[in-house]
Amino acid sequence: MVVRMRHTKSQRNRTRSHDKLFNPAVTLDKNTNIPHLRHRASLVTGQYKGRQVIDVQAKIAKRAKKSKEQANAR
Repeated sequence: MVVRMRHTKSQRNRTRSHDKLFNPAVTLDKNTNIPHLRHRASLVTGQYKGRQVIDVQAKIAKRAKKSKEQANAR
């Protein structure tokens, strides 16, 4: 059987030093001043780096249609 090695306080603390939580990097959209996470498309406008990458209106319409269908099925 293997005997487990003990960890000293310094080893334990050195390991725990990397478990720190960081604040998320949030920036403001240049056009609308809506906060969003960096390097990700804005969920409100659907833009990333000044160009449209998500069709937000289509997502809203799809969600409304789906909820209407679920309401009719009941």
